[in-house]
Amino acid sequence: MGEHEARGWIRCDETAKQMLSRVLGDRAFLLLPPLHRVPLRAGNVVEITGSSPTAKTQILIQAAITCILPKTWNGVHYGGLEKLVLFLDLDCRFDVLRLSDMLKHRLLEAYRIGNGAWWQLEESNVKTQDKSKIVYDEELYVSCMKRFLYLRCYDSLELLSTLKTLHYRIRPQEACGSQVGVLMIDSIGAFHWTDRLSSSLALDKNNRKSLSLTNVVETIVQEMKKLMQVHSLVVIATKATIYEEKYPTNENNGKLSSNNAMPGNASSKAQQPPFREFMPSSWQAFVTHKIFMRKSGDYQSSGQQSLSAYSLEWLQPQLSSIDRFIVDDSGIVIVS
Repeated sequence: MGEHEARGWIRCDETAKQMLSRVLGDRAFLLLPPLHRVPLRAGNVVEITGSSPTAKTQILIQAAITCILPKTWNGVHYGGLEKLVLFLDLDCRFDVLRLSDMLKHRLLEAYRIGNGAWWQLEESNVKTQDKSKIVYDEELYVSCMKRFLYLRCYDSLELLSTLKTLHYRIRPQEACGSQVGVLMIDSIGAFHWTDRLSSSLALDKNNRKSLSLTNVVETIVQEMKKLMQVHSLVVIATKATIYEEKYPTNENNGKLSSNNAMPGNASSKAQQPPFREFMPSSWQAFVTHKIFMRKSGDYQSSGQQSLSAYSLEWLQPQLSSIDRFIVDDSGIVIVS
């Protein structure tokens, strides 16, 4: 290594002033329903668990849109955080068109609210498709999409290499003033069976210890911790249940029973989640917030259309209510 390379390697990434402004500027923020119950701070790790499909990815998309939207733009309030989103797709089923459509809907909805008088005046004179062209802000849409960094991984080793290089991938955006807000992982247990098989093959061949399932997950957690030390971000990860649920759903008009609300039962339930845990202890200790999702029958919309309904329950911290929602063209909608 030459002298120039050595100096570049030890050169600091930020000044003390930049570090203080980044750390002291971190505040708790609320996301849109159904993640609105608990304010999240930098350093929090949220795990969303549920069978497939239970709209877990839809929740990630809605949270991502809130992050990449600005707070205001040209006098219109959008209520966003204007931060970068790092989206790691591990099951390789992410629909970028769904993200685009939901983002456009949020842009049009905010514009409609901010320009209500104009919208009502034009509503009877302009067709819907023409109206979208009139109020659609291409510059705002492009700036939001630039704050969404999408990466696809096909195995745990590729996930590790991605985590190791994320800091360098987002450096250009941060140089332009955009800070990272959320790291999203969909879904964290996607490589469980392949890693488990690799672990058994390594033991049969007396191969390197580093190939074990536990050590792979431990290394992934360590890389995430390193990233969180440099960047003030929240981690939101989905996880599909690979075994049947331990007990049936416990819903009563969206609220838990009084017995389950007792402190003693709450701690007991927190220790025994309604699903069989398969992730290693290193990941479980890393998680600070836990959410469990289920399908909750069908819901009849105002247009008499039958839509699948889902329920969301906070296990950690445990809350005394369960949110029920549907997913339509506009995104997630809370229902009673």
